[in-house]
Amino acid sequence: MTVVATAGHVDHGKSSLVRALTGTDPDRFIEERQRGLTIDLGFAHTVLDSGRVLSFIDVPGHVRFLRNMLAGVGSGGRSGADGVAICVFVVDATEGWKPQSEEHLRILELMGIANGVVALTKADLVDTEWLEMATAEVHDHLAGSSLSDAAVVPVSSVTGAGLDALRSEIEAALERLESEPTGDVTLRRPRLWIDRVFSARGAGTVVTGTLIGSGLAVDQHIVIEPVGAPARIRGIQTLGRSVDRVDAGHRVALNLAGVDHHEIGRGDVVVSAGQWAPSDTVDAELNVLGGLDHAVSRRGAYLAYLGSREIPVRLRVLGTESLAPGARGAVRLHLGVALPVAVGDRFVVRETGRDETIGGGEILDISPVLAAARAVPDRSLARPVRERGWVRRDDLALLIGPERLAAALAGDADMAGRYEIGPVGSGAEVVVIGDWVVAAETYTAECDALVAEIATAGDIGIDVAGLNEHRRAVLDHLVVTGAALLDAGRARSAGSADPWAEHDVIEVLRTAGVTPPDPADLDIERAGLRELIRRGELVEVDRIVFHRSAIDTAARAAADLLAEHPEGFSVSQLREALSITRKHAVPLAQALDAAAVTRRRGDVRIAGPALKPSGRG
Repeated sequence: MTVVATAGHVDHGKSSLVRALTGTDPDRFIEERQRGLTIDLGFAHTVLDSGRVLSFIDVPGHVRFLRNMLAGVGSGGRSGADGVAICVFVVDATEGWKPQSEEHLRILELMGIANGVVALTKADLVDTEWLEMATAEVHDHLAGSSLSDAAVVPVSSVTGAGLDALRSEIEAALERLESEPTGDVTLRRPRLWIDRVFSARGAGTVVTGTLIGSGLAVDQHIVIEPVGAPARIRGIQTLGRSVDRVDAGHRVALNLAGVDHHEIGRGDVVVSAGQWAPSDTVDAELNVLGGLDHAVSRRGAYLAYLGSREIPVRLRVLGTESLAPGARGAVRLHLGVALPVAVGDRFVVRETGRDETIGGGEILDISPVLAAARAVPDRSLARPVRERGWVRRDDLALLIGPERLAAALAGDADMAGRYEIGPVGSGAEVVVIGDWVVAAETYTAECDALVAEIATAGDIGIDVAGLNEHRRAVLDHLVVTGAALLDAGRARSAGSADPWAEHDVIEVLRTAGVTPPDPADLDIERAGLRELIRRGELVEVDRIVFHRSAIDTAARAAADLLAEHPEGFSVSQLREALSITRKHAVPLAQALDAAAVTRRRGDVRIAGPALKPSGRG
């Protein structure tokens, strides 16, 4: 399916043309049909000779209903990808170019709709000479615009003249569009900007819109933002047919379970849970219309049009006080409500005081982290990563879109240069290290600091448990590349020996047996002692440190005692059996309890589950 939006001045014959092309009257309301004036969005579809299905969004032309026109051309999200693909721009041959013709053209440009065909309607009411002048006038107005190369086709919705030629030009425009790359659809996220909500008898809540991103299926669980209402898709219709699944690029009606139609409305968004990071603040590029007679600044009351939503915003020009007519610059938009918007989404801004469209553009950053006075948004990947420091890959995918991140990681010819991302050592401005993405200079500084810290620690190395998650990611890379060694929870420089493998204190305590010296008398730092205890070479109980073989010796003595005294033995009996003092007998008894060799019952120890039989025959 291809979604086509109409555009043009009021009463220039948009709805009549759609009716002539599709056989369906897009005007849904009796008032519209009685007055011959489109008030709200209308919908109709037809099949071309090639088999292509066109789904028309018919928009109102009157200035009083401009908000509905904007909802129609904006509901497809990123126009030209899988939303609104092309436009049919309508100009009345008898009246020629009008104020709303100009405003609609500028809105189409701002929304990124650069493919289309011009229908010069009511051609049956003028003679050939007039028609030639009207055609020339349209070409003059389109010169330098996104529709400068659009074909101008004289048509009559009454006689049918020119309709076949119009269909052929629509086909040609679609062929040009289909040659453009669309990216990996498997990585896209479904999103449907709602343009209608109603309750159908026997079905419940129904929402309609143009599905973009990826497909939806019956029984799929979704969330409606910004209200955060969870729901389940009970049924799907497209082109008047019920289907189990629908792909992006289709006009869709969703029958939803779990949400009342009074809770939601036009401008809300159907998305999959967990795939978006809704934001109430965005940084964007604003293209100011050249026809304004004033500059754009933070002073003024503004409305932004995102998707099918009209929303009051606070606008802050970044880097300067104002933008002159025809200028392009960065702005920050405070939306007042968190919406599932994405980098690349297009928008239009109108100033309510002057009741005029001032410009529009493209979102560059969602949930910006820098203060407006310091923000310099652009389209690179390095910039948002550098501003945020260490960013998890999953979080970055939410910030810039999973499709764009995947293309950059894969080294896509178009995206890699734009986002400048690559593995460590690739020379890219932004590097991927484990689950993290970080600016190359930040990684290099962290890596150098960690290498120096490990080298300073000598053969002992550093305890990995003391590293934060960023340094652990750096260490993992150092280990993989052979620049560091990781052993028993400690990181050492490559080529260094294990200082603990045969440390002298191990032999000292092994020889001492069940009567070890005081730890303070051992020739070892406390950190080294902890490392040997952690490795299991030594055992510490009540500030007495034994070699592990001493616990085995005590266990054998306990087994012998229990063979003679099944009812249990005392600490004094263990002390006598080992010929030691109470100073060592008490911690040894505690060590046996901890190892489940014995269990304490009152003042005696009885057999535990780990007790081995006595060796006495």
